[in-house]
Amino acid sequence: MASTPSATGRIQLDQAVRDGWAAFCRAPWPFVLFTLLSGGLSLAFQALANLASLPEASQPPALVVVLATLVGALGHLLVSLWGTVGLIRGAWTALEGRRPNLGSFLRWDGSAAGRLLLRQLLFALLLFAIVLPAALLALGLGQLQPWLGALPLLVALGLLVYLAVGQTFLPWLALLGDQGPMASLQRGRQVVDRQWWMVLLLVVVQSAILLAGALLCGVGLLAAAPLSLCVATAAYRQLFDAEDRTGLLTGGVNG
Repeated sequence: MASTPSATGRIQLDQAVRDGWAAFCRAPWPFVLFTLLSGGLSLAFQALANLASLPEASQPPALVVVLATLVGALGHLLVSLWGTVGLIRGAWTALEGRRPNLGSFLRWDGSAAGRLLLRQLLFALLLFAIVLPAALLALGLGQLQPWLGALPLLVALGLLVYLAVGQTFLPWLALLGDQGPMASLQRGRQVVDRQWWMVLLLVVVQSAILLAGALLCGVGLLAAAPLSLCVATAAYRQLFDAEDRTGLLTGGVNG
């Protein structure tokens, strides 16, 4: 099957699902094995970071708990970045009509991980700048009338949903686009705004794929998670473009 067509500025969801499925089927075992490896490492670091939640009688010395929490949190972050970069690289390669091998998933790209982290932090700050004033305003208004306190929270919730959908493709823009952090967020919102409801439907379809995987005793997530990402990658190529502007596939450091 040929690679996905150039960007049209519109999402054709049925085509994105077909292309995503075809991409996953080009290398199902590398996708599944990498998902298993990254997911297992993530759970291991998470367990390390959660040592402090053990019953007091079972906890190791305080210094060990502090070190374990720091190592676990840092390890979980790095594995998350590594996993996202690897899966998007693999999905992009498969959508180009090639079969990604396990090595292409495993390769660490510090420049790509840094770009992704920087944009995620900027987006998190933006969300915090919405949540904090809304919470403070809700507390103040709640002193007057309880129902008034709910109004800022409802407005904030609406904004959070709008922004979350608008930044659905932020990881792809970070890893494959050549714009700076703020420009990436702005471009994501501007392009998605024209197709906001279709992108929301895409998120629903991805959630349905993940739910179906979770219902298969959880083991199905090993296939559902990369399949969902392949579908989203195909949709990104339709909406934005099908060009690797940073050398993600070749280990480049541009952008």
